[in-house]
Amino acid sequence: MASGGQRVVLITGCSSGIGLRLAVLLAQDAKKRYYVVATMRDLRKKGRLEEEAGDTLNKTLTIRALDVCSDESVTQCLDGIQDRRVDVLINNAGIGQIGPIESLGMPEMQKVFETNFFGAVRMIKAVLPDMKRRKSGHIVVMSSVMGLQGIVFNDIYSASKFAMEGFCESLAVQLLKFNINVSLIEPGPVNTEFEMKLMEEVGKSEFPGADADTVHYFKNVYLPASHEIFVTLGQSPDTVAKATVRVIEMSRPVFRCQTNALYTPLVAMKYADESGNLSVRTFYNLLFNYGTLFHLSMSALRCLTCSCFRRRSVYPS
Repeated sequence: MASGGQRVVLITGCSSGIGLRLAVLLAQDAKKRYYVVATMRDLRKKGRLEEEAGDTLNKTLTIRALDVCSDESVTQCLDGIQDRRVDVLINNAGIGQIGPIESLGMPEMQKVFETNFFGAVRMIKAVLPDMKRRKSGHIVVMSSVMGLQGIVFNDIYSASKFAMEGFCESLAVQLLKFNINVSLIEPGPVNTEFEMKLMEEVGKSEFPGADADTVHYFKNVYLPASHEIFVTLGQSPDTVAKATVRVIEMSRPVFRCQTNALYTPLVAMKYADESGNLSVRTFYNLLFNYGTLFHLSMSALRCLTCSCFRRRSVYPS
């Protein structure tokens, strides 16, 4: 139970990755400013969170079951919180999906939207009445740069994030009237166990329904390039979690926060050309026509960002 002055933070999807690190960071706040309700769909997966939470468990952090795809589960979780008060809602739960569109079934695609979009909307609808009454609150959504820039073979996942971006951009204007802030956290590639497992699984899939050329491009062109991007540009869940905490701590939280400055120029291309051709054709050429240039660019970025290079760099005093 939160003590006087503590902000109640409800986080979805805390069994691993960004959600887990966020829950632990906030619970371990030196000033004990937060009381964290860390939720997950399957409580059988709570072991790692309990271990990393340490002595904050059942003090500044409690673990609850919550399935963002279930009205009943959301209601039950909120009813277990004193006065149903949530000061900060962090919508982190989500699922990924990659592959040729022809090989994806409609139920699979609908599941992505049910979790990534409607799951977040369900949570927001549940906490808004109380936040509006109190004229106070902060809604944080774990979006993605793929909600700003579509990426090849990530069609449905990207679409779910685009939908979330549009929803939040519309809602944020209204909620300012109630002193409620909305923030979108937009990571680029994040190196999580979930991402690595997803990549491994799709690499072994057959993708029925897709033509041989498309499967070839996906497996032999996209997947190796994607792996290289993750190795070069990928952030850790802890880095993204710390960026999110900084947004939560702001007196006037920003609406958008891209956590990876290295990825920002790729997103900016979309807005530099009103025709849209610049970003589409640049990505196409880098992937399919100028593979050597792509690999050289990744190598250059690795050199510029490695800790060894930074240690050897000379900075003015």
